[in-house]
Amino acid sequence: MQKEDRVIVYSIPEGASQNTSYKIRVRRIEDLQWKEISCYQVRVDMHDVRMAGMAMFDFEGEVEVEVTAPVMEIYQADIRPLHRNITAKIDRNTIRFVLSDPANLSVEINKDRFHNLHLFAGKISHRIDNHQEMETNEKKNEEKCGEANGIECCLRLKGSNNRPVTIDRETVKKLEAMPKGRELVFEPGLYYIEEAVLRLPSDTKITLCGGAVIYGGFVCEDIENVEITGRGVIDQSMFARFQAIRGIRISHCRNIRIEGITFINPPHYTLLLGGSAGITIQNVKTFSCEGWSDGFDMMSCENVTIDNCFLRTSDDCIAIYGGRWEYHGASRDITIKNSVLWADVAHPTNIGTHGDSEQGGNLIERIHFQNIDILEHHEIQAEYLGCLAINAGDNNMVQNVIYEDIRIEPFEHGKVFDFQVKCNPHYNPAPGKGIKDITLKNITYSGTNPVPSCIKGFDYERQVQNVSIENLQVSGKKIHSAQNNEVEIMDFTEQIVWKP
Repeated sequence: MQKEDRVIVYSIPEGASQNTSYKIRVRRIEDLQWKEISCYQVRVDMHDVRMAGMAMFDFEGEVEVEVTAPVMEIYQADIRPLHRNITAKIDRNTIRFVLSDPANLSVEINKDRFHNLHLFAGKISHRIDNHQEMETNEKKNEEKCGEANGIECCLRLKGSNNRPVTIDRETVKKLEAMPKGRELVFEPGLYYIEEAVLRLPSDTKITLCGGAVIYGGFVCEDIENVEITGRGVIDQSMFARFQAIRGIRISHCRNIRIEGITFINPPHYTLLLGGSAGITIQNVKTFSCEGWSDGFDMMSCENVTIDNCFLRTSDDCIAIYGGRWEYHGASRDITIKNSVLWADVAHPTNIGTHGDSEQGGNLIERIHFQNIDILEHHEIQAEYLGCLAINAGDNNMVQNVIYEDIRIEPFEHGKVFDFQVKCNPHYNPAPGKGIKDITLKNITYSGTNPVPSCIKGFDYERQVQNVSIENLQVSGKKIHSAQNNEVEIMDFTEQIVWKP
């Protein structure tokens, strides 16, 4: 990487939806010259939809960031997650702060969490195709994206700056005619997928260069060995709620990798994972503001890793189920780590609601949440609260779940955790079989007066068993038992163990 490339910014195409509430600049500490950062507009919170900002850049070393809010005077600036201890210097309508490590941040001016700036300061990636690097190394570009045995293996698309380029069936035919290892590159600009979603063949790499904006989505169905990477944006804000368009649907697939992409307002799930295995989701960011616009939902999936992601959704951020719709079987070996979860509505994490109830339910097991920051949880359904929620229904058995190193910041309404075997005819016609072998370790809630957390079984045959709670802190207090009203241990539970 050239010295001058240690900070990379990505321009927004002229026709894309931009937020003008903020002016953002970045520079290396030792530089005098700033680089301007463009800002997208995203919608947040389905109960009262508002416009927030989203901007991104990549860097190495140490940088200074400047954010100006032209129409207001700043009296307070909060940069979350708070555990990063990033302090901003305020000068009237401008703040400045220093970053030495990559971070996915919420910059909140004057306590406003709904018109805030989401700033994604990433690590420069040498494995993700970067348009700026490619322009400076044409030979490398030709070798990477040229021919194999005389057959074209890479299709490069050049986007328009103010009018979307249409991706039609002919583009798909060209892609399908290429040999295995085919690559489709979206260069900076606007694109419109004619049929709303683009169905991908196996053994394909899709690259969304920084500055590429795609109106549409992707479908991976009955395929394997696919990568969708880059610094581009998939914008689905023009689709209506009940069109049920997902950012990417991964159905009955193997070996799929999604990395670096940002999603703006899908009307349904950002990522639907069904009946699939060997899925890696890394450094993906998303925003949603509709009912059922969950973040990443998994049905009957195995061997899934979610790492370094940022999800701000108006339904569950992460949901792990058994069988549902055309997907059947267990869900297991799923890891979610190093990520930021923000649920304007519903749960940051949810396990167990849906399964193959008429076929005896499903096993959901070996789930691991590690090093997670939760920035919001707001739910009004009394039976469906919980930042860390296990709602075992549909004859599902949920077991071997670990939550560790979870930092929960003050939320509007909800519980820290809620583990219940339940039956709700609106969501599941049968109760779950049970919940067992659950570990809570190093869980901290820094707000005040949450609804008490709950552990509750359904009956003597459908219990919650063997829950280990170690170093739980709520509102500045260490919780050693269920005697102080922070945690309720209800009926049909056994072996609830408290550790110091």
